[in-house]
Amino acid sequence: MTWLIGVRPMSTKFTDLLAFSGPAPERINGRLAMIGFVAAMGVELARGTDVAAQLTNGGIPWFIGTSVVLSSASLIPLSKGITVESKSDGVMTSKAELWNGRFAMLGLVALVFTEFVTGSALV
Repeated sequence: MTWLIGVRPMSTKFTDLLAFSGPAPERINGRLAMIGFVAAMGVELARGTDVAAQLTNGGIPWFIGTSVVLSSASLIPLSKGITVESKSDGVMTSKAELWNGRFAMLGLVALVFTEFVTGSALV
């Protein structure tokens, strides 16, 4: 691969995209966590059910479907060599997305843990 101004071009190989330090894993997990946290809290507010009940009452097919669609939507541009950083602009930056995803992952874990400890829905 060629080096351009000290920057290595992004590999578009599937295994490189999904490698531990690749561009896809944390971003996809963060996007799923953001959607999952908002969905879990929305259903909890609307129905008063905790996350475990949401999953057992038909949430697993929604989780799988969302995971497939979002993972595909995230991998297709990366496989064409389009970086997330190239689409960052203004407030909606790739760094902000990573941090929001990290906080959503922590929030989702905290929500499930709190519900497990208390034995009931948070709201």
